[in-house]
Amino acid sequence: MAFVEPVTLQAGDLALVPLSLEHEAGLRAAAADGELWNIRVTSVPEPENTRAYIETALKTADRFAFAVTEVSTGTVLGSTSFHDILPAVKRVEIGYTWYAQRCQRTHVNTTCKLLMLGHAFDTLGCHVVGWRTDNFNHASQRAIERLGAKKDGVIRGHALRRDGSIRDTVMYSLRAGEWPDVKAQLKDLLAKRRS
Repeated sequence: MAFVEPVTLQAGDLALVPLSLEHEAGLRAAAADGELWNIRVTSVPEPENTRAYIETALKTADRFAFAVTEVSTGTVLGSTSFHDILPAVKRVEIGYTWYAQRCQRTHVNTTCKLLMLGHAFDTLGCHVVGWRTDNFNHASQRAIERLGAKKDGVIRGHALRRDGSIRDTVMYSLRAGEWPDVKAQLKDLLAKRRS
């Protein structure tokens, strides 16, 4: 039995469903909203590489990928994943996250993180959830910090960017004991957006 089993996570009209090849056209359309593949510090696939992106996500042993969907329309809004899954220490990371430009700075990311963090801490019993991002992806760093995650540090010369340059990686984490306060904060943020 895998630590992260296939699951659909849903809140209101937003659902995280296991990523499949059926989501190819939807992911391509979501990425086209803003031509997100042109952003140097993201992992968003170019239109012609969308199928390969999905295939890689599906065959990566320590990754479980979701399509972020709007339930009422079936529209694919983006993608996110649990990755670097370490069952022995009950740790997962959340990443490979991107949304169509029209969904950025909306309730979508907050809702997705509330669902994923709830699953990680409350269902899987994780001790730690982590995030990592490019040192130049300041928007991602601000979003992770707004969630209540703590900056662990920077790993210098850690990974390649899509253009072949070497990036420094900023690491963040949230511990199980911090989750109740973070959950309350995320719920409060979502309630304020609805009012």
